[in-house]
Amino acid sequence: MAQFMAMAPGVEVCGAAVLSVVEGMDLARSMALRILKAHGISDPTKESWHAQQAWLDAFKEIAENVGPATLRRIGTMIPQTALWPPTVRTVADALASIDVAYHMNHRGGEIGHYAFQRTGERSGKMVCGNPYPCEFDLGIVEATARKFAPPGVPVFVKHDDLEPCRKNGADSCTYWITW
Repeated sequence: MAQFMAMAPGVEVCGAAVLSVVEGMDLARSMALRILKAHGISDPTKESWHAQQAWLDAFKEIAENVGPATLRRIGTMIPQTALWPPTVRTVADALASIDVAYHMNHRGGEIGHYAFQRTGERSGKMVCGNPYPCEFDLGIVEATARKFAPPGVPVFVKHDDLEPCRKNGADSCTYWITW
């Protein structure tokens, strides 16, 4: 499964997640709305649902015409607006709950996963097996860890270049997290 290719036809993504594109592009809000509209997503709202492939097509255009740093920025917006269960209090809890939130924001078929494994007291590994771009997932993982890290504790997230990568047609990407 390469990035930008839905795993199943008919999968939809909620409008709240789609709006992260607009928020993540900051000063280029009109460009974000134009790109979404060009791919069939007009006037997204928090309650609307949109074809995942259309959203992935918009991501691809952003990657090609705006750049990977913007995809990462868009990813950082997801955890900032997501609702978290009251039981999520630690970095490890939050990272482990990304998969639950991911499934809550998609419907209609196979979408893949986010699999977190704790590797130490303040470290972990995240395997992202989904059709989203690497930089987008990097932003999600990083922003989630930072949101729940204790004040003053630095967070580092690194894409494992020795593992398979969706940019090269693999099924997943792996990230190492320390906090």
